[in-house]
Amino acid sequence: MEATRCRTLAESSQPTSAVSDLETVIRAAAFAAHKHRDQRRKDARATPYINHPLELARILTAEGGVTDVAPICAALLHDTIEDTETTPAELEAQFGAEVRAIVEEVTDDKRLPKSERKRLQIEHAPHISAKAKLVKLADKISNLRDVAHAPPHGWPLERRQEYFDWAKRVIDGLRGVHPVLERAFDEAYAGRPGGTGG
Repeated sequence: MEATRCRTLAESSQPTSAVSDLETVIRAAAFAAHKHRDQRRKDARATPYINHPLELARILTAEGGVTDVAPICAALLHDTIEDTETTPAELEAQFGAEVRAIVEEVTDDKRLPKSERKRLQIEHAPHISAKAKLVKLADKISNLRDVAHAPPHGWPLERRQEYFDWAKRVIDGLRGVHPVLERAFDEAYAGRPGGTGG
């Protein structure tokens, strides 16, 4: 009875669009969880992969104050095309053309060598949309924090430092989109393993 009353009050106090937006974000989280269900991060604890896209959404909303549903959903879905069997058409059917387009903007072409993919991220960063830049910022913030505190198993210091420096080159190419998140990136970069961050 009390739960029903709370739900009714919540529904009556929320605009329909806000309820719809929340439902879309939850659907995106559930979709990503299903697609990444058998994947793990490369840290020593083999953390469930879904923790990463969830962290991107948290960074955007809690640290960046982002309320636009499209980049939040794209953050949750950002690795689905690249790392699962998900197709762009499937994303568009489920979440619309805008979310699909943002995800495609931040998706690497896995047919290319890793060094080429990394070079292209630096090259393309200034030219992607503002919403894709938000996703890219959140992704690099999350990754730097992970590499600093729970790095991929077996990564030596030099490789961790190289990752930090490459990520900075990517983010330097898209600055001006969100000063608060850019500051969060700089704070994460200041924790570069072995020093010389910031």
